Amino acid sequence: MNPAESLPPLSIDGQSKSRIRFGIVLLPNFTLTAFSGFVDLLRLSADEGDFSRPVRCSWSVIGETLAPVRASCGIQITPWETFENAEPFDYVVVVGGLLHSGPSASDATLQFIRRAAAAEATIVGMCTGVFTLMRAGVLDGHRVCVSWFHYWDFVERFPQADEQMLVADRLFVIDRRRITCSGGRASIDVAAAILLRHFETATVQKALRILLVDDMQKGNAPQPHPPGLAPATHPKVKRAILLMEQHVGRSLSLDELAHKLDMSTRQLERLFKSETGKAPQAYAKQVRLRTAAWLLTSSDKTVADIASSCGFSDASHLGREFRKQFGLPPMMYREQRGAQDAEEVHHAMDYDETFPGRAQAI
Repeated sequence: MNPAESLPPLSIDGQSKSRIRFGIVLLPNFTLTAFSGFVDLLRLSADEGDFSRPVRCSWSVIGETLAPVRASCGIQITPWETFENAEPFDYVVVVGGLLHSGPSASDATLQFIRRAAAAEATIVGMCTGVFTLMRAGVLDGHRVCVSWFHYWDFVERFPQADEQMLVADRLFVIDRRRITCSGGRASIDVAAAILLRHFETATVQKALRILLVDDMQKGNAPQPHPPGLAPATHPKVKRAILLMEQHVGRSLSLDELAHKLDMSTRQLERLFKSETGKAPQAYAKQVRLRTAAWLLTSSDKTVADIASSCGFSDASHLGREFRKQFGLPPMMYREQRGAQDAEEVHHAMDYDETFPGRAQAI
């Protein structure tokens, strides 16, 4: 039995108020960090003292059956109740994990998510739980946060998705009754953002301090970037580079990039130059050329195909820019450099490690 069932409704300022109810769906091979971070902030915010009772809010792990669900690290968690027996929730949180191992979400899980959405619950996708929400068809018309790590997986699996609605440079996105999160440590930030809708700020801040989290990150904070940038790099510059990588096939104009970052073009140019020593468009070209170099050594795509994939007008255009950057034409580069040199080309951005088991990233 859910321990919240034996507790009276929450009383605030002398008035009775129902607890906020969270239903948590764990997908096969879910990420334990995303689950534990989210539920621990609920636990610490729900009660006074050190009792961890679900007073202000309650949570229940739910599933198609009561069979244990295995996390990607091997730990198994048994659902507390089934979809069929669960009462309505204010929030349904779907926690994903490994994409390329084991079964995906069942039809019963997808149907439950659709029912919850139709009942006006707020649906939360954590980590690759976003993929399941997309399969369930509950993200249409909503902005969707996807981890940079899984951005190309998402595009490949859902080619019908509007890329203008995908966000791979922020920790999480709240769009009406849909909340999507890149996963990991950001699950704590999402839980804090949700609880601040319902509880006093001091209550949530106390819970964050107990977890030794100095302060919650807002949704517009940048996702941690792959190796290659100094830790002190300005968040706006980190986000700009993530956007460049996200749109490697269609280079964003300076105006578009500045608009997405809520900056003027002049501000962006000055900040980018001071942080990286390069103008934004020059840096973006380097990102595209590094991606082209990686594809030359790790795929059998033609130079023309690579040029198209990396935002160059044709093979000749790529060839000219490639010679300036690397000192030799693309085909000669392919012949002389092996896949083991891709790390050097990317300045520690190892795509073979970043996208394990995949022949190419785009």
